[in-house]
Amino acid sequence: MSDQAVAEYRIEDLAHHSGATVRTIRAYQDRGLLPKPERRGRSNVYRDTHLARLRQIADLLDRGYTLASIKELLEAWDAGRGLGGVLGLVAEVHGPWTDEEAARISREDLNERFGGLTDDRAVEEACELGVLERVPGCQDEFLVPSPQELAVAAELHAAGVPLAAITGHLRELRGQVEHIASRFLEFTTEHVFARYLGHGTEDGCGTEVPLTDAAATEAAAMVRRLRPLAQQTVDAELARAMRLFATRHLQRHLGAGGAAHPAGPATVALPAGTVRAVQELVGAEHVSAFVRAATERELQARAMNDLARRGGE
Repeated sequence: MSDQAVAEYRIEDLAHHSGATVRTIRAYQDRGLLPKPERRGRSNVYRDTHLARLRQIADLLDRGYTLASIKELLEAWDAGRGLGGVLGLVAEVHGPWTDEEAARISREDLNERFGGLTDDRAVEEACELGVLERVPGCQDEFLVPSPQELAVAAELHAAGVPLAAITGHLRELRGQVEHIASRFLEFTTEHVFARYLGHGTEDGCGTEVPLTDAAATEAAAMVRRLRPLAQQTVDAELARAMRLFATRHLQRHLGAGGAAHPAGPATVALPAGTVRAVQELVGAEHVSAFVRAATERELQARAMNDLARRGGE
């Protein structure tokens, strides 16, 4: 490298400072991602602008961009349109979609959480599903992206659910939740983000309108605003559905006096004395409706008590 005020690099020096390989630098040049170096005699000379461009490319690759999309972004940058808004939008989308913080757990603690069970196959499945992530260099330690999800699995196992059934249920649930997420994104893109993201549309002259820095900044702010809505909507609808189906499920399995119900076998029987008392109170034809109403009332009472308890904490 020269001692001039403006730094100059040979390709090997540029590779060392940027972290890219010589082969990668040449490939970027061939694809038009990197400006041509200055030819000086039989040598190519690179400057700080080349180093800055390589670092930009590396940052965009880390954010999930493809080389083709990076080329478009860099061309926009060179044409005078800033990347600040675009990178802000990417950072917002790639940011956390939950307030939950990841944690670490040792294999010993993991076994203890599941009643001392040692099941290598279950651990492998948990890693495949992303419930656990292996920590490089630590064979017996795992990263837990969602401690709540692991806690749910531990509670289900403690209640008697086999690990294989838990992972199978999670696979099924994940597919359904991914469908909900996809539909929410399609919905918000059509009705919200279409007016911010002009990229890919055409103006009156048939010219494609690029994604401007200002539009990307506005879209990033909208992502921040809408981020909690998907989870809030799903939480509310899941609570509604669980109450509805849990009540129906309980009514179906309780029946009247423990008799088999057409929708399925009775698994819980009301005491005969209780059934008689209800019959005397409301009549035999209203026993099921009374049980359902009493169950709903109990659920509401428990919900109110729980809210009161939380408010006093």
